[in-house]
Amino acid sequence: KVAREKAMEWRDMYYQHSGSNTQVDLESKGQNPDISGIPANNLAPSAEARTTLMSFDRGKRRRRKPTHAFYAGPHSNEEERLLQQAIKNSRLDRHRPNDGWLLVPYGPVFYPTVEEFEGNPLHYIDKIRPIAEKYGIAKIVPPSGWNPPFCVDMHSNKKFQTKEQHLHRLQEGVSFGDGEDYNPAEYIKVAREKAMEWRDMYYQHSGSNTQVDLESKGLNPDISGIPANNLTPSAEARTDSGKSSPSDDDSNSGRKEYSIDNLEKDYWNIVETQSQSVIVEYGNDVDAQAFGSGFPSSERGRCIESATIDVDKVDLPEPKFGTDDFYKETWWNLNNIPCAPDSILRHIKVGINGINVPWMYYGSLFSTFCWHNEDNYLYSINYHHWGAPKQWYGVPGNKKDAEGLEKVFKNYLSMKMRDVPDLLHHITTMFSPRLLQQGGVPVYKIVQNPGEFVVTFPRAFHGGFSYGPNVGEAVNFATHDWIHHGADANERYRSFARPAVFSHDRLTFTMANHLKEQKAYNTCRLLVAELQRVIDEEMRLRNKLLEAGVRDLSGEICLPANRLDQLDEESADYDDKRLCHACKHVCFFSCVACECSQSKVSCLRHSHYMCRCPPERKYMMIWSQEDEMSKTLEAAKTFCEKLNIDLTKNAHGLSAPQVHELLEIAPGVNEDLRRQKSKTLDLSSPSPPKYPLMAANSSSVRTNALIRPKGDATTITTQAAATDPGANEAKRQKLDEMATPKLSDVDTSDGDSSGIGETTMPIPAATAPATTTSTAPEAPKTVGGEEVSQAESSIQPMKTPPFAAPVSGEPA
Repeated sequence: KVAREKAMEWRDMYYQHSGSNTQVDLESKGQNPDISGIPANNLAPSAEARTTLMSFDRGKRRRRKPTHAFYAGPHSNEEERLLQQAIKNSRLDRHRPNDGWLLVPYGPVFYPTVEEFEGNPLHYIDKIRPIAEKYGIAKIVPPSGWNPPFCVDMHSNKKFQTKEQHLHRLQEGVSFGDGEDYNPAEYIKVAREKAMEWRDMYYQHSGSNTQVDLESKGLNPDISGIPANNLTPSAEARTDSGKSSPSDDDSNSGRKEYSIDNLEKDYWNIVETQSQSVIVEYGNDVDAQAFGSGFPSSERGRCIESATIDVDKVDLPEPKFGTDDFYKETWWNLNNIPCAPDSILRHIKVGINGINVPWMYYGSLFSTFCWHNEDNYLYSINYHHWGAPKQWYGVPGNKKDAEGLEKVFKNYLSMKMRDVPDLLHHITTMFSPRLLQQGGVPVYKIVQNPGEFVVTFPRAFHGGFSYGPNVGEAVNFATHDWIHHGADANERYRSFARPAVFSHDRLTFTMANHLKEQKAYNTCRLLVAELQRVIDEEMRLRNKLLEAGVRDLSGEICLPANRLDQLDEESADYDDKRLCHACKHVCFFSCVACECSQSKVSCLRHSHYMCRCPPERKYMMIWSQEDEMSKTLEAAKTFCEKLNIDLTKNAHGLSAPQVHELLEIAPGVNEDLRRQKSKTLDLSSPSPPKYPLMAANSSSVRTNALIRPKGDATTITTQAAATDPGANEAKRQKLDEMATPKLSDVDTSDGDSSGIGETTMPIPAATAPATTTSTAPEAPKTVGGEEVSQAESSIQPMKTPPFAAPVSGEPA
């Protein structure tokens, strides 16, 4: 009040304003505008002061002092660094669309035949690798009739721990806290309730009455805030998250359709704009040994942790596709694939969780697996057992793109990564694909539905989130082409002083002692090159240290010989005791120790970091002598040369390996979108049934209990959000014929005449030949809800049809 009166006095004293009569106004208030002075605590100055100010204004002006930022309180160094980082990031990111729409192209989708699916998955993945690895991730859809049982005990009271993820802080690299503990049934129940609350709050869905639904659950959609542990944000945040493309709004209610596209926008609005505080709980890295795998256990000892082996079944022929024994013994069973023929990890006989023993993943709406690549740059394969789809994003695993992603992280989190250089290994940071694209990094996406596999390739960064409650399973594997990726991962771990999950040097020499498993000259050549590199460095550093005065005590100390036939429990324990003090590398061939310590050892690179003692007090312990290593190398070279000779003999008349370029639309994308275009999200299933892929009216993997057909859907969402409003069946079949994945003449064995030259990709039933080689059961099959014949539903190969551009008027 007082301040207002003072301001009005000043205005009336010096300024003309509407309806004012300065003399009258002031005299009416008992004030004289011409008095010689006004009390010091009054804003109005004296007449003499006014004259002085006016004369000063007409004269030379005083130079203005520079202003300084005002701080309400002292800022810590950490706050100042975060502020500067935020200012820098705001300059980097200037192109976010208002509706949050992401223009991310889809990754490839492959459809193996029944015959291919009955074989070794590593061989199939090796066939598609020349195309698929260019995208970093790929989806594999099993043939019709695939319906494995879900073997997790949903009645178990054993509880697993969850991680508490703050979605609005995922871009900050903040570590996750611990969430509540749940058993599988409890987690699915809570995750389903949260997803239904989000849907009822924001989306139009069949039979919904939002106000009634929310009030019946004790929720008020108009309240200003909801507790942070609930997926539902504040009312103000709802306004922001509701921004979407006009086509998403319902004409009657103004609410959006509950769809994958809209949920993807919601997710990135939360992550990028921090418009609301949303916390979810994610049941990741759940031990399949303790809580059960979703796949049945092998009875032939095909997995690391085989409980019992039925000796009567060990030598039986491979079971046929679709039988109960097939799901137990197939190498597509994630318990078995690490031990599949031609898998490098089959030499590791000790169970390592997440590597050769699967991890289970219990997801909820928006639960996130942040950007990362696999341990030791291994391959990974993820299977979706049941529930809502998962959204995947992937970056190719080549050196340029992998380092490009790391550069984007360093640009946006430079302060954080100074303190935590290995932040990416913590798997706690999620950036929008849009930011990666702005940094010149290609990104591809895949939507994984129940019954589908997603494969990630060596060094390929990937991340994503769930669209609702679901259950997945994942494990690693490695083929013989992996060896040079493993060497790169080993060097990276040493630069961060991060222990590897297993010794790369041990696995390399174990492979060299199983040369008969090498089938291709190209992969054997990679092994020889890695052996040569490791041995050359070892001998060079040994000689350098011995010349510097380090003593060789290997003849005086009895050391156990390195076991090279396999990596067992005893060998793994021994490796853990000889980690380099500086870089945490397993000192497999030799190490340096010092008289000043009874426990420290170092690799030959970092002996000077161990202590300040002179070289004369240090000594070397050697497990592998030079002649032993040289003998291993020569044997590998001889075997590799033999493969080269055989390749040259059989290469007559064979064409050179085909180079596969990136296509505007990845293989299989149009077919995958066509299969999914008429389906919508559904949360009606309360928990995984015994056979999750067996819907009420279909036994096909193409439709499932969580994705139901919509009768009136006529659009196809593509990379450019194009639509096909009125295409007739003939046009759609022609589009499928040109854009469905077909893989021909893919040579993965350097021209070897092993039959790979005729490898083909399947085509849809609409264009398949009449003949079939399927050995699946003769039960009726359905595709898209319509029953088709056995010949039509079989997935047939086609020879070398070229990829063609879409027909004019069809989706680009």
